[in-house]
This record gives sequence, structure tokens and C-alpha cells, in this order.
Amino acid sequence: MQNFRFQTVPLIINETGALARLGEFIQQEFPACRRLFIVSDAGLVSSGILQAGLDNLDQLGLQYQLYAGVVPDPPEAVVLLAAQQAREFGSDLVIGMGGGSAMDVAKLIAVLCGNDQALSSMYGINQIRGKRLPLVQIPTTAGTGSEVTNISIVTTGETTKMGVVAPQLFADLAILDASLTTGLPVATTAATGIDAMVHAIEAYTTRHKKNPVSDMLARQALKLLFNHIDRACSHGRDLAARQAMLLGAMMAGQAFANAPCAAVHALAYPIGGRFHVPHGLSNSLVLPTVLRFNLPAASEQYAELAEILAPDATGSAEARANAMINALADLALRTGIPTRLRQVGIRETDLEQLASDAMQQTRLLGNNPREVSWQDAYEIYAAVL
Repeated sequence: MQNFRFQTVPLIINETGALARLGEFIQQEFPACRRLFIVSDAGLVSSGILQAGLDNLDQLGLQYQLYAGVVPDPPEAVVLLAAQQAREFGSDLVIGMGGGSAMDVAKLIAVLCGNDQALSSMYGINQIRGKRLPLVQIPTTAGTGSEVTNISIVTTGETTKMGVVAPQLFADLAILDASLTTGLPVATTAATGIDAMVHAIEAYTTRHKKNPVSDMLARQALKLLFNHIDRACSHGRDLAARQAMLLGAMMAGQAFANAPCAAVHALAYPIGGRFHVPHGLSNSLVLPTVLRFNLPAASEQYAELAEILAPDATGSAEARANAMINALADLALRTGIPTRLRQVGIRETDLEQLASDAMQQTRLLGNNPREVSWQDAYEIYAAVL
């Protein structure tokens, strides 16, 4: 048996309607905390879907400050401003409520308020020193799995992103409540769901740290996500389908937090960074082509996943692997999200820069089953154009 380490959030609550009991959970798990800093975005706050949680905090006399300044692909300035406000409020607990961006920012605020280390010194793997404030994460999309990962992505320049990866970023509590996801548009539901599937697939085939626990989670995540995404897209208020999607995304998050992602993410990041394409859609755009590129090195593992995504597939491992990839490509077509780079404003003249940007993602490329060169990256982008 191989040696491995597996780490995750110590308490996960999977309960439709749980947000309305937010204050109760806080009192049960963090009885000494009285000043809560809530991190979200303006759209979510104005939608009113967070109100049930805020009302419960008010009923129980818990003081809170709501920061709604998170934007997609959050820049350092947003993180630092929010952390400053959290310190001035005297926060003793941080709550992330939103998509991956809000939860990523919440992680870093909890760390920045817990010690005096500069954000600029945290980038990379295991660069955080010291502790953080207690941290609660509540996702409003079934995609990133950020509520159970130890990763936070920050935009550090006009188009560049950096990752902070450290065990301090694992939350203390994650709450999965499908009622927060019922208003998502079809395109967002589809793209974030496919993003979660990418997490599971890349965790299952990663070159480093692949382990039996992550494999189990990845397979169960794929089953939940693939079997419920069509229903979640076509009947957006189906709470059972939505809760299954949240659970699947969380399991995929647990998987890739311990068996890290690879080339799909490496090639997706430049698309999001340069063209402000949402992360889930960026992943979906390159997913089938990257998987086909990986076939010489990963066909056996993809064939194993075909049992879930293309159960009727027969024949050789390569044939079953291709059926699995085709099932994912068909899903994107079926849900109507863009499938070509041109659809999101990318031109042929942009491909060289995208390939160069992708090659900077060494943390991710090193996990890919097959080595990716600059020319490989360029040809993958060209095939998707």
C-alpha cells in the first residue's frame, strides 16, 4: 500500500435550508466568537438569498460586518482592503458566502487577520506562517469546491494569477445548502458543474499524490455531477438535483485538494486571466482536447471513468476512454455553453500568448499524465479555436 496524506475540512453540513440556522451553527461550533466578518459579492447580497442567514445571526445577537466587494478573479487590492476592514471591525471569525472568488478571499482574510505576514510572501506551496481566524465556507455554486480546498487564487497583475496553497486554508466548517443555488442561470450551472467534473477527472489521473481516498471521492463526485447536471440545468429549482450537485462538487474539491489538478486548469487559467472568461467555462472549453492529448498516458484511467460517464461503452481501453471524452463534449453542447474559443472573443493571433502563459503554470503542468510543451499547448488552443 502506498504512503499518502489526506486532509480535509473537519465538519461538513449537507442540508437544504441550513443557511437559516447559520447563527445556531456558529454558536455550537465557535461559542467564543461574537464578531463575524462575512465575505460575499454585491450581486449575491442584492439578490436577497443570503438574508435567511443574516436574520438568524441578528436573532441570536451575533454582530457581523458584511463585505460585498468581491469581484471575479479577485485582485490583491480587494483581498487587502477586505482584510483591513476585518481588522478594523475586530473580527474573530470569517465567513465566505458565494462562489469560488468569495471563498478564496475569505480564506486569505482569515489568515491575514490571524497573523502579521504579508500576502506577497504567501504565494506558492506551504508559505503561510502562523495561524488564522476560524473560517466557515458556504458555497452558492456547485463548481469550485473551494469550501473544502486549501487553495486560494489571486490576480496579481493585469492578467497573471498566483496561488496560495497551505493547510491553513482548509476551513473549519463547510455548509452545503442547495437553496442558495436555485437561482443560477443554466449557463452558470453547466459551466460550474463541468468545472467540478474537471476537478474529479484531474484528481483521478494526476501524476503526483494520486491516492485511494481521492480516487473514491473523484468517482463518487463524477457520478453525482454527471447524473444530476441535466436536471439541474433544465429544472433549476429542483432542490434534490441541486443538493446532489453541491455534494458532488464538494467531493471533487476534497479529491483535488489532495491529488492536485493538471493541464486542463493550466490551459484554462490564461483564458480567464486575459479574456475574463469565468473559470468553469475556461475549463470546459479546453477539457475534451486536453483529455484527447492525454490519451497515450491516461487511457486506462479514462476507461475506468467511462464506467460512470459512458456506461454503454465497450471495446479497448482507448475506445472506452474516447467514449468518456465524447460524453463530456456532448454535455457542453447539450447545455448550450460556448465550445469554441472564438465564441469568447479569442482570435488566432492570441494563441501564442496563451500558450506562453500556460507554460508558466508549472505547479499544474507537473501533475499532468503527459508532458505538455509550448507547441502542445499552442496546438490544443488551435484545435479549440
